[in-house]
Amino acid sequence: MPPPAGDPPALLLGPLLRHVDPVSATAWVETDRPCTVDVLGRSARTFRVGGHHYALVVVEGLAPGSTTPYEVHLSTDGTDGVRVWPEEGSPFPPSRIRTPGRPGPFRLAFGSCRYASPGTVDVAEGIPPDALDAYAERVAALPEDEWPDALVLLGDQVYADELTPATRSWLGLRRGGPVRHDAQVHDLEEYTRLYAESWSDPQVRWLLATVPSSMVFDDHEMIDDWNTSAAWRRRVTTTDWWADRIAGGMVSYWVYQHLGNLSPAELAASGTWQAVCALPEGADAEPVLREMAEVADRDPRSVRWSYVRHWGDARLLVVDSRAGRVLDEQSRRMVDDDEFAWIEEQVRAAVADGVEHLLVGTSLPWLLPHAIDAIERWDEALAVRHEGRPLGRLAEALRQAADLEHWAAFGHSFDRLAAALLAAARGEHGRAPATAVVLSGDVHHAYAAEVVSPGGLSGRVHQLTVSPLHNQAPHPIRVGFRIGWSRWARRLTGAIARAARVRPASVEWVKAAGPFFGNQVGELVLEGRRARFVLHVSDHRADGEECLQQVLDLPLAGPVPAAAPAAEVTG
Repeated sequence: MPPPAGDPPALLLGPLLRHVDPVSATAWVETDRPCTVDVLGRSARTFRVGGHHYALVVVEGLAPGSTTPYEVHLSTDGTDGVRVWPEEGSPFPPSRIRTPGRPGPFRLAFGSCRYASPGTVDVAEGIPPDALDAYAERVAALPEDEWPDALVLLGDQVYADELTPATRSWLGLRRGGPVRHDAQVHDLEEYTRLYAESWSDPQVRWLLATVPSSMVFDDHEMIDDWNTSAAWRRRVTTTDWWADRIAGGMVSYWVYQHLGNLSPAELAASGTWQAVCALPEGADAEPVLREMAEVADRDPRSVRWSYVRHWGDARLLVVDSRAGRVLDEQSRRMVDDDEFAWIEEQVRAAVADGVEHLLVGTSLPWLLPHAIDAIERWDEALAVRHEGRPLGRLAEALRQAADLEHWAAFGHSFDRLAAALLAAARGEHGRAPATAVVLSGDVHHAYAAEVVSPGGLSGRVHQLTVSPLHNQAPHPIRVGFRIGWSRWARRLTGAIARAARVRPASVEWVKAAGPFFGNQVGELVLEGRRARFVLHVSDHRADGEECLQQVLDLPLAGPVPAAAPAAEVTG
């Protein structure tokens, strides 16, 4: 239903502060009608997608190391702008744009897997307190110089295949009848409901308006096990619902997440963004974006979802480990060769530019518990070696049932990423960064691991995994991941892999901390060549209020360990 004609335009979602560099920023909003959006004197007209209205305001001319409070004003033709952000009576500090270059440590918060918001989830599900909500409350109470400088969300920002009771009720009204308990979204309109549900709670809304965010998808933005294998794709893509699902998922991801990942220069070079901007006023961009989505699903090389963030002494390379997979059983790759060459070039450039900390964001963990890593390698070897035969089909069934589709299940890509990170840590293209850190989520618990072999490294190579922000780990996952780090499980699975003549990983690693369970947020604290990993887990105080408890503060930089990490911590 259109809004009343006499009312001023309203803000439905946002603002989200997205790409921020030393001299520019982008702010994303969704509004209830066509209008002009103004931020710090820079304006943008809304564009229309599926009957919804969005804008991305590019704010340029900022000063490096500056802090600038901002407001959002909306106006229609012939009317004065109406301030819609900050909201009247907000208990939170004013949102502000804080550009890189300020003195002091650089703080990066990260995590993944946020199932809706606390107010919409069925209490009977027993999900612990939302860590992102609690983190926002914590940040709002801190002095500004202790706020995080960046927020990295590593997948499953929405769940298309696990719906709350509120969304199922909404779907029933839209579809004209009751929906099943296991109902899933069908199309773009239903995806917009998921984002509204997830990003409307006040705490997270303020956090996203105040801390620049970088995002990447994982499987649940589309469907569980998305792009697990060629067999999975053959089964799913022949259904009568897949075309609308993948189109709705890709288009909504482009609008709500990917667009804000791009710098002003990348926006100017984006053919899709320029095509949307070139549409006549009032035209709907959904056909343009649906065509992009359909081509991207058929040919992942047509769109690069991976991107880079430049933060002075730190550089973040976010890798698409879902949509760009090569799934042919005889040449499985996490991303195609052209994109991997681009990844390697970004790593070399970071080292050549002298960054102190090289960060790689990928939704799926690179270094897993040793027993799970061995099983994923063993399963892939059987599926490849016996493709089309009974043993190969059994391996495929196990792969899909047990979610054996992390980097270890793409052995060639695992080793290629290892080679790129080891080259950086050796300083092959310049001075080695103090740390090369892979940031991941997905597995509904947290841990830290570190590469200890091969030697000859000048910098330290880590895996930090933090998940979920708001979900839970079923009991089998808790048991499996605790066992996965044990010596006896490693010996057993290693023997199974060797018996099947499975090539081992090209690096050796040890667990530095964890596993930790519960809803949680990780922080990297970087200053010069120093680095720390801080982990917060949500809980309830005695008065019932939600809070975060710090459970880990792990040094990441310093002398490279020969056989064990500098700190051995158990969770």
